[in-house]
Amino acid sequence: MTEDRDHRTPQSPQGAAEGVTLRRAGEHVAELVLDRPKAMNAVSTAMAGSIAGACAELAADPAVRVVVLTSSHPRAFCVGADLKERNTLTDAELLRQRPLARAAYTGVLELPVPTIAAVHGYALGGGFELALSCDILVADRTAVVGLPEVSVGVIPGGGGTQLLPRRVGAARAAELVFTGRRVEAAEAAEWGLVDHLVDAGRDREHALELAGRIARNSPVGLRAAKQALRLGHGLDLRTGLEVEDGAWRTVAFSGDRAEGVAAFNEKRDPVWPGA
Repeated sequence: MTEDRDHRTPQSPQGAAEGVTLRRAGEHVAELVLDRPKAMNAVSTAMAGSIAGACAELAADPAVRVVVLTSSHPRAFCVGADLKERNTLTDAELLRQRPLARAAYTGVLELPVPTIAAVHGYALGGGFELALSCDILVADRTAVVGLPEVSVGVIPGGGGTQLLPRRVGAARAAELVFTGRRVEAAEAAEWGLVDHLVDAGRDREHALELAGRIARNSPVGLRAAKQALRLGHGLDLRTGLEVEDGAWRTVAFSGDRAEGVAAFNEKRDPVWPGA
């Protein structure tokens, strides 16, 4: 992955080429920037393909230990699906678009390394679903989140009906989905919709600081820990412990484990082999 690089898809049927920007934000931290500012980062078909492609690139990069999802727009993280584009699609075109849209959200959700969303301004619909697909959500005090899809005749389709209950429980998730209401930052933090609430303008800074602390740890350990957390969530305890044991076995005989133990005993910083 190169520094400050646009990650673009081929021309869409509408002739637009929209992308995201990937850049280094530290030795082992990658920043995935939602970068369609003229539309407040509304996710078009082309942008969805770009997000999926960027995530595939990040997942394949062994140097990346943490990904931070940010926005280039000063007043919005992402306002959701591009409804202007949707209004032009036939039913057949919408059906063909669906796998592309899903690939964007699952691309973020299935990143094998820890992911942090840095949210300010509007994070609505698919925008909030992109944030929910991350492991940790940092929001500043300007953030407004919500899943308003029922107000335009659809339902959350980027994982919202499944990810939100895992954060706040079934009843609160149902209220937010059924009403479609917007939740401002203070209430979002109180409800557990976001994990860190910071002063206005500090969401990216705080997220990158947190990413830097995480990135100092074993890359093998981080990937295995995320796998155990994600695959074990919602399982009964006995099955979950088996998932954890499987993840433990992937690191127990690794070079990272040997280096970590040696560094601890030698009272020095580890130099992770990453294998």
